[in-house]
Amino acid sequence: MAKSVPLDANGYPQFGLRDKIAYAAGDFGCNMSFALKSYLTIFWTQYMGIDSYLMASLLLIVQVWDAINDPVIGGLVDADKRRYKRNKFLVYISVGSCGLLVAGACCFLPFRGMPSMVKNILFVAGYIIWDAFYTIANVPYGSVMSLITTDPAERAELSTWRSAGALLAALPIMMLLPVFVYDADNNLKGGIIFWIALLLGGIGFLAFQFMIRNTTIRVDTSINLKEEQPKFNPVKAVANFARNRAAIGVACLSVCEIIGLYGVMSASQIMFQSYFKNAKISGLLSVIAWLGMFIYMPFIDKIVKRFGKKEPILAGFCLTATAYALMTFLPMTPDRNGLIFYTVCALLATLGNGLYSCMVWSLVADAIDYNEWKHGVRDEGTTYALYSFFRKLAQGIGPSLGLVVATMLGYDASLGAAQSPETALRMRYLVTGGLLVTAICQIISVGVIYNLDRKTLARISEDLKQRREQGAGA
Repeated sequence: MAKSVPLDANGYPQFGLRDKIAYAAGDFGCNMSFALKSYLTIFWTQYMGIDSYLMASLLLIVQVWDAINDPVIGGLVDADKRRYKRNKFLVYISVGSCGLLVAGACCFLPFRGMPSMVKNILFVAGYIIWDAFYTIANVPYGSVMSLITTDPAERAELSTWRSAGALLAALPIMMLLPVFVYDADNNLKGGIIFWIALLLGGIGFLAFQFMIRNTTIRVDTSINLKEEQPKFNPVKAVANFARNRAAIGVACLSVCEIIGLYGVMSASQIMFQSYFKNAKISGLLSVIAWLGMFIYMPFIDKIVKRFGKKEPILAGFCLTATAYALMTFLPMTPDRNGLIFYTVCALLATLGNGLYSCMVWSLVADAIDYNEWKHGVRDEGTTYALYSFFRKLAQGIGPSLGLVVATMLGYDASLGAAQSPETALRMRYLVTGGLLVTAICQIISVGVIYNLDRKTLARISEDLKQRREQGAGA
């Protein structure tokens, strides 16, 4: 006899482990291709031979398109009023997952013998193909969290499991890929990345399908079940986002994070290649950045119930800034002792960042609720897509700015790991100084701009619950 599933007050299966694993599987699928983005710059400059300044320009162009693409897709999802068997967000995720089977590999086409102009076209075309399918899957995936549960602690748990899913995808890529793609002289063997991307595309597709089949939608977003809902207005939706202080605050947080982290990404790889002269260990040390999330995962619901979200995240960023200040201003020699010092400071920083990593996606879901509470409409797709727009814009600015600054400081892609000692030292300070500035900007974003403290969140949740009950009974 089959075991009965406990139901909640509305007749849905109670929120539990199945929801968390399913939602984690979604970001696992996303990051099967997204985690490879960290190799784009070094692949196309060191392996394919595109000029660094030209590459910075191309990166900025495709990322601007990437950013514009997000609110377009988000608006299309919100405007789609057709009735689907399950949920429209899950349908769009399924379509995107099919394209991502091969789209990630399009970013790493290893045709080194092609003329320079052909290489430029291959990069831009491959990236646009990947971005189109990634956006179709990712925007609805980010939006659907707000429909799985309304409870702040449960959303924090979903956010944590989403980050865990991303980590489980990124871990083997960060740890193992450097072992396979760097030779004994710390130079890149880029051709193998194409085949790895194809393999990861298939794994990602299976993860998305698992997520779709195991996701329960519990939130009824109808304003009044007996009345026709208002037609979606994209201009008004954008205006509402601009007046949504919570959404702007989360966007600023992510912009600071991404410009900082992506801005120093190339410099970090160069630092391990030429300063520490150990490129293969870079993947292992990159894992440290995620350890804080694992430390907080078992306790995140208790932390949110006791302290809220904004308050502990702010405290964590203060700790992170301290760690990066130590890394920047204290000596870090290019030897084993320097690597140990780098590792200790990175561990301290991850203890600060861990809380943000656990809760960042639930902040977006809360901002969607804030939009409904303040303006009377949810606009899940548009709100998440505009948030993603700023993330994607930052993903273009960060690597482009970082590559330009690195080149101005002496980086020569044709030299590979054989950069001059002076250039290697400059990369060391570019990495640590950039991370310090990032942490300071995040403190300002969450402390000054983001406005949903614990008491405000509780009031919004209760008000929306009453509105839905009144709407359903009208």
